[in-house]
Amino acid sequence: MSRDLLFEIGVEEIPSTALYGAIGQLAAKAAAALKGARLGYEDLNAYGAPRRLVLRVTGLAERADDLSERVKGPSVSAAYDADGNPTKAGEGFARSRGVESADLETVEENGNAYVYAAIERAGLPAAEVLPGLLAELAAAIDWPKSMRWGSGEVRFSRPVRRLVALFGDDVVPVEYAGLTAGRVTSGHRFLADDVEIASASEYDEAAQAGRFVYDQAKRAHILRDGIEAAAAGVDGRAVVPEKTFAEVVNLVEWPTVVVGHFDAAFLEVPREVLETAMESHQRYFPVESADGELTNAFIVVHNGDPERNDVITAGHERVIRARLADAAFFYREDLKAPLEAAVPRLETIVFQEKLGTLGAKAARMEALAEKLARIADVDADAEAEAVRAAHLAKADLVSHAVVEFPSLQGVMGRYYALATGESPAVAEAIVEHYRPRYAGDDLPASIAGQLVSVADKLDTMVGIFAAGMPPTGSQDPYALRRGALGILGIITAAGLRLTLTDSIAAALEGYAGVIPGLDVEGTGSAVQDFVVGRLEGVLKDRGHAFDTVAAVLAVVSDDPADALARCEALTAFRSQETALEDLSVAFARAQNLRDPALGTETDPDIMGPEEAALAKALDLAENDVAAAVAARDYAAALAALAALRGPIDVFFAGVLVMAEDEALRANRLRLLNRFVAPFLGFADLGRLAV
Repeated sequence: MSRDLLFEIGVEEIPSTALYGAIGQLAAKAAAALKGARLGYEDLNAYGAPRRLVLRVTGLAERADDLSERVKGPSVSAAYDADGNPTKAGEGFARSRGVESADLETVEENGNAYVYAAIERAGLPAAEVLPGLLAELAAAIDWPKSMRWGSGEVRFSRPVRRLVALFGDDVVPVEYAGLTAGRVTSGHRFLADDVEIASASEYDEAAQAGRFVYDQAKRAHILRDGIEAAAAGVDGRAVVPEKTFAEVVNLVEWPTVVVGHFDAAFLEVPREVLETAMESHQRYFPVESADGELTNAFIVVHNGDPERNDVITAGHERVIRARLADAAFFYREDLKAPLEAAVPRLETIVFQEKLGTLGAKAARMEALAEKLARIADVDADAEAEAVRAAHLAKADLVSHAVVEFPSLQGVMGRYYALATGESPAVAEAIVEHYRPRYAGDDLPASIAGQLVSVADKLDTMVGIFAAGMPPTGSQDPYALRRGALGILGIITAAGLRLTLTDSIAAALEGYAGVIPGLDVEGTGSAVQDFVVGRLEGVLKDRGHAFDTVAAVLAVVSDDPADALARCEALTAFRSQETALEDLSVAFARAQNLRDPALGTETDPDIMGPEEAALAKALDLAENDVAAAVAARDYAAALAALAALRGPIDVFFAGVLVMAEDEALRANRLRLLNRFVAPFLGFADLGRLAV
């Protein structure tokens, strides 16, 4: 026999992001709790709306399954003393399993004797189990921020105002937060009264009567259709950022979609400003025309009475008019002075108390961008663009628009740079230098943007390490891990030829005199280890085996782009059927015997035919490998190295390396040293797991 279960926690409005997390927790914890209680069911789902968390279970068993199991305990010698009396270990085991010591069984296993507890428990009725189980579920939800209310001690995201718990037609008397569950749920705050629910299976009918949509997926579907239809009604298409949309889904219980309009004169303001004002501040959705131009229409999702749409729309139009008027004023005020004029004002903003002002950081970025351009050997135009962009990159942070809309940093800098005569390349580099902002974000497309982005991130990283505040564990307040990944993404994807040692050293030069007693060598080493650690993860995430990554980084960890190219070549080479064996066996046999202290100069006059053949093969391979490595044609380099398998096999078959004659032995070891050298010029193949 089974029945449906409904559990609803009625609350004041829960923040959107927290609600998504709570829904997932409720489903997972409920499934685990029912399993632990041995209560079977057909299906289980959790839902959420701003004023309620809902658990629905269909086909929940009316009685828990009986428990019948035998649990292994300690050995007989540990469970009983010499006189056969239970020891503390034996008594403790019996007590932990709810049986008497006298009821423990002895079982022989592989020559040893152990005690077992036979546990038989009848399943309890679900009606007895559910009150405590559901109360514990409510208490188990972990909130990012929680609160207490009234005189109680219970903590929840928002005050709990009502509980509903039904098992079939019967009320489950759950007690939580000073409340006892019943069968009456709260209707929509403005559109409906409280609703009595006859049974758990009739919750959908109660939700319809109460004018609320408890299923977040259904609300999302209603909203997408409504937004699309509303935009089509004004011959446009809605701009719907997923983050804003997801938030709006959890702001309404009975969603209604309307279209408002603002004065078309505001369209003179940059689109990003208007969209930010609408989306971030008001959770409106902008509307663009078929050709992608922003229009003066916007879409509102509200939770009010659909019969009052005209009044509600007019109210939102008044709100957005004021918002956009402020935005337009800020933009026009900023345009009254060139972007260059804002640079000195950066000295009034502290970047980090140990590292000086934002003005000082901008100056370091400018100098570092120039040094990086020369390390990467970019052309003079790109270098000049990068230096100018670095000079202006942070200037918009003191603009009225960015103070009001912080997410537009860089974007407004681009507009202001263009408005005051800066080149398009410089303006674009200003906005690009913040990229990538998060995993999967676009990388800077221009060389100038790449250089300024690396300069910004590397200056922060080196400065924070120099100040003795590197990331620890999960703590990374300056987002240095994200910065390192951004630098690596730019270097490896764009092919910017930057080495870590030179780049970090250049960044450290900017802190001379800033940090007293700066340990340049120690800080540089720590920063490089930190970045290489991230590089190792990046290479593994791209599908390269751990030993491939280890072999390559042992040789070229200083050059991320080169390391990636070598990993790609070695991974492709390893996919060939016998390639890895040819490569690693040839290397390993020589590596195990060589003596690096002897050098590589050999005497051909005392070589036998096998030695001479190997020396001749090395003459060809060394040239081929060197040329291929210089051209970064690593597939060709690996092919040339693998071709040495034959000559080295013949050498070992016909030559006793550790000959009694000291001159012969030394000459042969030098030949092996010479053999190993081109392999180590590509990667430390001894680290490969064959």
